[in-house]
Amino acid sequence: MSPSPSPAASPPTAQPKRAALAAWVGSALEYYDFFIYGTAAALVFNKVFFPDTSPAAGTLLSLATFGAAYVARPLGAVVFGHIGDRLGRKKVLVATLLMMGLATLAIGFLPGYDQVGVLAPVLLVTCRLLQGLSAGGEQAGANSMTLEHAPQDRRAYFTSFTLSGTQAGQIIATAVFLPVAMLPEEALLSWGWRVPFWASLLVLVVGVLIRRSLHETPVFATEIAETRRDGTPLPSAKGQLPIAALLTGHWPNLLRVTLAATVASVSTLMTVYSLSFAVNNVGLERSTMLWVVVAANVVALVAIPLLASLADRIGRRPVFIGGALGSAVLLAAYFWSVSTGSWVLIFVTGILLSGVVYSAANGVWPSFYGEMFPARVRLTGTAVGTQIGFALGGFSPTIAAALAGTSPAGWLPVSVFGAVICLVAAGSALSARETAHLSLQEIETVQDHRRPAPARV
Repeated sequence: MSPSPSPAASPPTAQPKRAALAAWVGSALEYYDFFIYGTAAALVFNKVFFPDTSPAAGTLLSLATFGAAYVARPLGAVVFGHIGDRLGRKKVLVATLLMMGLATLAIGFLPGYDQVGVLAPVLLVTCRLLQGLSAGGEQAGANSMTLEHAPQDRRAYFTSFTLSGTQAGQIIATAVFLPVAMLPEEALLSWGWRVPFWASLLVLVVGVLIRRSLHETPVFATEIAETRRDGTPLPSAKGQLPIAALLTGHWPNLLRVTLAATVASVSTLMTVYSLSFAVNNVGLERSTMLWVVVAANVVALVAIPLLASLADRIGRRPVFIGGALGSAVLLAAYFWSVSTGSWVLIFVTGILLSGVVYSAANGVWPSFYGEMFPARVRLTGTAVGTQIGFALGGFSPTIAAALAGTSPAGWLPVSVFGAVICLVAAGSALSARETAHLSLQEIETVQDHRRPAPARV
């Protein structure tokens, strides 16, 4: 346990811009690591690590390794949530980046199936699980840090930089794979796919340097000062772990966050499964499909902070629900467009889906979810809820591949699957309390007790 600040010590000064920058850059660098795995899983890993299976089975197994990280994410959420709520937000941001960077670098050096047999996919899954542990605490840590540094009337705007950072990471990851994807097959499968993973060494160094420069949040420092006086825990806090406090006193909001977070399936269906569907089912060019992802995410970089600012004015719920319901419709339009092979339709629907409409839900959830919990369980609650919900997103490409089979007409059951998820997420958000116009102090009063407050519009 870290030493307590003295009761007279002043909390650190808020650094909203620096916190937003650290969240943006750190998330961009960390999610570069995470997304290059998804691209490689869709394009390469079925041939490198599962060559003895049929093409369809190899694709399913490869996409399943992408989903394996989502099994580890809830555990990472508990571990890093505990660290963040007990020892500080900053420690989580540095630790998660170190773990993600080292695991990703290791993937670039793994032998293939032809060299070591079944040990190759075992090592691959091991590294992927480490990535999942890291990601389990990454966004919740960055969101909590930024939320607690942000001005009262701009919390959604500042916390949205965590998510626009993940979009930037995805752009960089996809852009790095563009020249790699155009390599001859032999070069791609032997050394080409490894280059983006080796580049994570730079990710590791730059990200750690940036995150180490940020102060702890004033909210967390105040929470520690009030919880421990003269080095002695208050009776109400003695011996209670953040996860225990979360499950006993805040489970309704934990359930809401979990169900709402399933909307992340829109992202993995769009970026991971659609690539596999386009190349394997429809026969489209892989490099052009990668450009669709890049274009959509460039638009999202602008749309996310704008839509988050809208949420600061009109509320979290209407923006999130609009994004979820709109995604249900546009997901079907996008997969239908891919099945037609029309590049104009693919680019238009892809940009509208991922760049604009999904950005509404994606940009507002950092503040929406974080404000459902008081400071003492905020990081744990956000991390555990999102990572359980995200687990469905992680396995959505595998489920979609099983639903679609090898036919270009497989877009219809995949679209229905995606629409059901979006409706569940929207319904969960509708049941939540609106917190846009409450201060963090008011949120502490409203959320920090055993029985949830009645819904307030």
